Amino acid sequence: MTIEERADKAAELKATGQCNCTQSVLKVFEDVLPVDDETLMKMSAGFAAGMGGMQSTCGALIGAVMVAGILSDGNATAGHSRKVVADFEKNCGATVCKDLKGLDTGKPLCECPECVRNAVMALGREMRL
Repeated sequence: MTIEERADKAAELKATGQCNCTQSVLKVFEDVLPVDDETLMKMSAGFAAGMGGMQSTCGALIGAVMVAGILSDGNATAGHSRKVVADFEKNCGATVCKDLKGLDTGKPLCECPECVRNAVMALGREMRL
């Protein structure tokens, strides 16, 4: 599966309500994750809505950083993560869920399916997938 296909599938999973943002990103990489589907869904369930009711980091971005850790085998993951975060912020306008959703301004910067798509694409660019 190409990174674009993964991004499209992740956005669809979120848009159709099958998964939260973190789960959507992780699910399209389950072929490279050493975790079964049921465990993957459970361990990422708490990252919905930016943890703490949209007050924290976007769940899609959290999922991308989790995958970066597996793909890099834990080596230089912080550097990869910084680049994924910077790419995501450039394309989405923020990294915190409440800012992305425009809770304080009333003007959303990026809708959830697009955040999911952008997280997968940022990961793909950084990890050269």
